[in-house]
Amino acid sequence: MAAWMAGRQKWLLHPAAKPLIFMVCLLPFAWLFYAAWSDQLGANPAEALVRATGDWTLRFVCIVLAVTPLRVITRTPALARFRRMLGLFAYFYVVLHLLSYSWFDMGFDVADIARDIAKRPFILVGFSAFVLLTPLAATSFNAAIKAMGAKRWQLLHKLVYLIAGLGLLHFFWMRAGKNNFNEVFVYAAIVALLLGWRVWNHWAKARRRVSNNAAVGVH
Repeated sequence: MAAWMAGRQKWLLHPAAKPLIFMVCLLPFAWLFYAAWSDQLGANPAEALVRATGDWTLRFVCIVLAVTPLRVITRTPALARFRRMLGLFAYFYVVLHLLSYSWFDMGFDVADIARDIAKRPFILVGFSAFVLLTPLAATSFNAAIKAMGAKRWQLLHKLVYLIAGLGLLHFFWMRAGKNNFNEVFVYAAIVALLLGWRVWNHWAKARRRVSNNAAVGVH
């Protein structure tokens, strides 16, 4: 078991690991590009692109949230080196989502987009998630961490929890129009599990600190 864990850690630290994960993260984009070019997006390709890019945004947000629990549970610290890249891919797909909506649904008419945001709550919620995700992407670099300081940077990046909630609400409202909530419940369960683990882990750490302090006090 120990040898297997060491081998996994070694592979994740290999120079080829990041380029490989990068290429895997690009696969959804490559498929959508090919499907659009080969006319395989169905009767309404514009709607298919908007929805697919939104789905992949939410999936990558979930993957980012899963990195820390997986790192701790599997005792694989090297997983942390992929979190930044995965977060940037979440932003990449949300930009594609916004561009698809702005182009196919709104014809890049800024006034129409503004009216749609003001008129439809689920568009407002989705746009808010994009706005909140933007500073996270902009500060996902070592220079930003140094400039902001580690504590302020960590506090800013806790917005990912709010972003996940807004993304779920956006998805829920979008699916409500067709009374189709199956996928919504799946994503909600995943996010709840990942956030619940964080709450439990924080509580467990606090309890250990109290126990350790009490033990020191006894001695």
